[in-house]
Amino acid sequence: MNLAVLFSGGKDSTYAIYKTKLNGNKIKCALTIFPKSSESKLLHHPNIQITKLQTTSMKIPHIFHQTNSDDVENEIHDLESLINQAKKDFDIEGVVHGGILSEFQKNRFETICGKLHLKMISPLWRIDQKKYMKDLIDSKFKFIITSVTSEGLDDSWLGKQITTDDIDRLEGLSKRYGFNLSFEGGEAETLVLNCPLFSSPIRIIKSEKIWDGYRGRFEITEAILDK
Repeated sequence: MNLAVLFSGGKDSTYAIYKTKLNGNKIKCALTIFPKSSESKLLHHPNIQITKLQTTSMKIPHIFHQTNSDDVENEIHDLESLINQAKKDFDIEGVVHGGILSEFQKNRFETICGKLHLKMISPLWRIDQKKYMKDLIDSKFKFIITSVTSEGLDDSWLGKQITTDDIDRLEGLSKRYGFNLSFEGGEAETLVLNCPLFSSPIRIIKSEKIWDGYRGRFEITEAILDK
């Protein structure tokens, strides 16, 4: 099946590409909406510009758009336009969504696909979170945490590449503080620096941590493909 993927550059959307291709499908393009700000309830925000490097490394055409509003309905309208463009330009039959638990996102994406007569593919939906996190490491996904917004996650996690040992530690914290181990509730955001899909890894040249005492982000100001 020819598919487009809703791509944020994080572990979930990247792994969704990986799983979808393993199942014999073709990813014809990646779709990214650059949100107006971190206040978006629908879209991934931290370091979203790095998706341009990631799609180049994966050799996947990239369709992107900068939205000018944090309003969900405006974002939905922009996303529908982007998906419709992919349907016209790449003759896609469906859209891949990397969501795990969020009914809010899934319902809205399914509505768009229904209007455009496309299938919705959600390869990670309701996946066991601990097994998934370990599968990421076992599949040689290298990813870092780029934002934290939950009690139990301090600034030491910002910019950190996650290992198997970290997953065990995160599991303990998730049980103690009540957040999702896979960060599906927005407790943290991630960025994939390398994986089997990439022809070249992402190398971070310049970055900074921003921390307000409760939440923070790891901002990448310069990065390249490390050829």
